[in-house]
Amino acid sequence: MDAFNLSISKLLPKRLAIKLNAKGEQYVVKGHPWVFSNSIVKINDDANTGDLAIIFSKNKNKVIGIGLYDAESPIRIKVIHNAETKVEINADFFHHKIEEAYKKRSELLQNHTNSYRLLFGENDGFPGLIADVYYNVLVVKLYSEIWLPYLEDILKSLQQISKAETIVMRLSRSLQNSNNLEIKDGEVVYGVLKNEVVQFIEHGVNFSANVIKGHKTGYFLDHRDNRRRVGEMSNGKSVLDVFSYAGGFSVHALANGATEVTSLDISKQALEIAQENGKLNTYSGIHKTIAGDAFEEMQKLINKKKRFDVVVIDPPSFAKQQSEIDLAKKKYAQLAELGEKLTAKKGLLVLASCSSRILAQSFFDLNHRVLNEQQRLFETVLKTQHDVDHPVSFLEGAYLKCGYYQFLE
Repeated sequence: MDAFNLSISKLLPKRLAIKLNAKGEQYVVKGHPWVFSNSIVKINDDANTGDLAIIFSKNKNKVIGIGLYDAESPIRIKVIHNAETKVEINADFFHHKIEEAYKKRSELLQNHTNSYRLLFGENDGFPGLIADVYYNVLVVKLYSEIWLPYLEDILKSLQQISKAETIVMRLSRSLQNSNNLEIKDGEVVYGVLKNEVVQFIEHGVNFSANVIKGHKTGYFLDHRDNRRRVGEMSNGKSVLDVFSYAGGFSVHALANGATEVTSLDISKQALEIAQENGKLNTYSGIHKTIAGDAFEEMQKLINKKKRFDVVVIDPPSFAKQQSEIDLAKKKYAQLAELGEKLTAKKGLLVLASCSSRILAQSFFDLNHRVLNEQQRLFETVLKTQHDVDHPVSFLEGAYLKCGYYQFLE
């Protein structure tokens, strides 16, 4: 086995005894992975980020959970074990959790797919840590320093279980500016990365991801099943893919026999990647691109009386904070309205949201209301959420929702 090229200070984590108020305790007992600072009523004075937080019940002095202490976050404790069963937090503990996560994904890998999310943060018991596999390259993204004392053991297990030949570390923006890390964003910590653009397969369709410079870990894997489905529905059709990024929906549509696909995105660089991804597959349709603001460009297409058989609108998150929810809903309503005007007779409109603060039911209700106001008969064909490699274990862990609306005239 190759050696790991990791520079991490070997700070041994301490064990902290934590007591919470009644509300915080209730959250932990119910399996929630977050403990906010205002829920803590008793804690050691010398607590440091990465220390093991042993959470005791208020009255019975029983252990109700174990977490990692984060001095930098209002979510002061990220829970990694919600149970009264005794566990030792060591390499074996993490290895077992990664094995469990891999088993949940095994079915996906039978479907001519070699890219998947192996660890989905809190939902797999690894708050603030994401691990995505692209063929034989594993990309691990860190959002919190809590993992530094345990990282080497976790990376070894991830490599063994995924059989990755290369591991790349990606860091959140806040960690890129931290003085406590000796790892750099995009650093190869295991094996050799021959090319920062890695090719992979998704339901038989070829793609590539830039694992060093691309968004998040290089690509968005969560929409995989929706891309497959839209592809299958695009045979012989014209397709508009709005907020197309690297062309996920566009490429599936082309590979499945769409006659004409238009990818619309504000980033020219993303559109170039979309075209390159298209060329990794055999297709006979035409692939057009439009670079510009989605709202403005959609209105221009409407003014030109352009219509498409399939319209997919998958915007970035509009509500990263609580204060942005009302504005986000207005934008989603606007997109549904524009989308309807661009959808041809008897066409299909696909509307998606990745804002976790907009609940699925609220998003679907909003789409239904807006489309009902448009004077065209339609039916809701399908409502989908996360693919199998993005399991959801708590309310805030659910962010992705997608509605399929078929016009009947």
